[in-house]
Amino acid sequence: MTQTLEIHESAPGDLQQIESLYPKAFPDEDLLPLVRALLAEANGVLSLTAMLDTAIVGHAIFTECGIAGSSRRAALLGPLCVLPGRQRQGIGGALVRAGLERLKTAGEDWVFVLGDPAYYGRFGFGADGRVTPPYPLPAAYIDAWQSLNLQGRPQMPEGSLSVPLPWRDEALWSA
Repeated sequence: MTQTLEIHESAPGDLQQIESLYPKAFPDEDLLPLVRALLAEANGVLSLTAMLDTAIVGHAIFTECGIAGSSRRAALLGPLCVLPGRQRQGIGGALVRAGLERLKTAGEDWVFVLGDPAYYGRFGFGADGRVTPPYPLPAAYIDAWQSLNLQGRPQMPEGSLSVPLPWRDEALWSA
């Protein structure tokens, strides 16, 4: 029997399965406080689950942000995780593509991510020097700060990414 991957917006009843993914996918990082805080936000968070049958095997969060001094709409991708036994099967990519499509339809101008350029580059993300993250990044992470222009706007504004409270922990940007 072939399982079909389905991408859905998460529901409150998914929390236990979502929380079980992160320690498995990131055994050396405790992302649960961030995930819980983001999922508790009333607005501005797109939480997507990847399901095979009734099991959640992947999760992605896209958070609405702003760019200081600009009215342009932006979002931050992260965290993204896939159950270790299901990695390298296109699940993470399906979550990213589904989130980007939803954000584009909703009118978001840009999406930012702090992640592996080789991975996120396949979705069109590229190095970003105009919009800075909310905290200085370690030198090793400079190339990991990337953006994607969703609407084909001619020029990205300059400024700092304004993030909601759950993202205002400097340790999230330096670890």
